[in-house]
Amino acid sequence: MLRNLRKRIALRLFNNLYRHTVEEHRLRTLFWEMTLRCNLNCRHCGSDCRADMAVKDMPLEHFLRVLDEEVTPNVDPSEVLIIFSGGEVLMRKDLELAGSEVAKRGYPWGMVTNGMGLTAERLKGLVAAGLSSISVSLDGFAEVHNHIRRNENSFDRAIAAIEEILKYPHLACDVITCLTPPMVDRLEEFKEWLIAHGVTHWRIFSIFPAGRAANDPTLNLSNEQFRATLDFIKRTRAEGRINVSYACEGFLGDYEAEVRDHFYQCAAGVSVASIRVDGSISGCTSVRGNYVQGNIYNDHFWDVWQNRFEPFRNREWTRKGECKDCKVWRYCKGGGMHLRDDSGELMYCHYHKLK
Repeated sequence: MLRNLRKRIALRLFNNLYRHTVEEHRLRTLFWEMTLRCNLNCRHCGSDCRADMAVKDMPLEHFLRVLDEEVTPNVDPSEVLIIFSGGEVLMRKDLELAGSEVAKRGYPWGMVTNGMGLTAERLKGLVAAGLSSISVSLDGFAEVHNHIRRNENSFDRAIAAIEEILKYPHLACDVITCLTPPMVDRLEEFKEWLIAHGVTHWRIFSIFPAGRAANDPTLNLSNEQFRATLDFIKRTRAEGRINVSYACEGFLGDYEAEVRDHFYQCAAGVSVASIRVDGSISGCTSVRGNYVQGNIYNDHFWDVWQNRFEPFRNREWTRKGECKDCKVWRYCKGGGMHLRDDSGELMYCHYHKLK
């Protein structure tokens, strides 16, 4: 249970605000999964992407139709961030065109990349197309990163990409690290290395058992390693030399508001939606399986956003299994939707790892 009384009071106040956020469900972030193709074959991939994916890329004009006819009439484009995701978005040759079309409509847009295909020339074109934010995956030093990414050039390419991105000070940029056991004891060293390379924002994730990661227990942090990671983040935030945070994927008990800028909430289906490569409408792209709420080829996106998403917005159904009698459920709401399997069972509980 939470030991800090002031934190419990703050969490209760935040809970009231979150209820209002759910009722309002104002769309703030829209992911477009533009491709499932990828130029890597990572051990931890939740989408199981490959270079030769049988699922075809969604044509740009299909996404723009939904944007023009079903989204834009109902939002202020300047207040909705569109994030291009994959797969690896740089596999799309029309990425720059997609960015410029979205920007022309008044939407800020960003992307997540492994950096393999991000040359100086390509980045210049993306910036000209209105790119406003970019996240690069870097999972540790070369031997660890290359092992996870299954490519001996992936570390060097990611570093080269980061170096090019940092030449554009106006770009919002962060490094994303999927943390595995070999890197836990080297976090201090890696922090100094990132700072020396000019990185100012860093997000740390732990790997949950979905996709390929479900069959590789060597990727999972022990309870002790997980707590050590949060202690590291807390110390580093106090130093103020690099903006580091733990990902927004689970309730962290007494670490709440100490390892990220906000209290935990699952924004999927509340302020975050996604359009998948096959047209499926869901929460963030990390949420797979049985939580699709519609499809742009059969349904009106805005109608789906306004009137469906019940499993995302009313989480009472998660009160089962280890969540049934949990004393912090009121704050956690059963954890991130991406941590639930197709039958609704919880695959990974952050709070349980800390108990």
